Amino acid sequence: MGEERIIKGHLKGPTSVELERAVSDVEEEVEVVVRSLPDPKTLPKMRVGDFLRSLPPGTRSKADIDKQINEERNSWGD
Repeated sequence: MGEERIIKGHLKGPTSVELERAVSDVEEEVEVVVRSLPDPKTLPKMRVGDFLRSLPPGTRSKADIDKQINEERNSWGD
């Protein structure tokens, strides 16, 4: 199975899709999943902070996050 990519497009007819960008490196058979996207004009407006507070809590501990940050900083060198 090849690499999966998500490319937006527009349905131009019952069997025709126009993609927003070219896919020039794929020559084998592909599978297309059609999913309607919401109209941005109809989405509820939400402040960024309210959106972040609405997300479920993460599962990583502060110690785990601090360890990852320190490892990354140590890899930078001088």
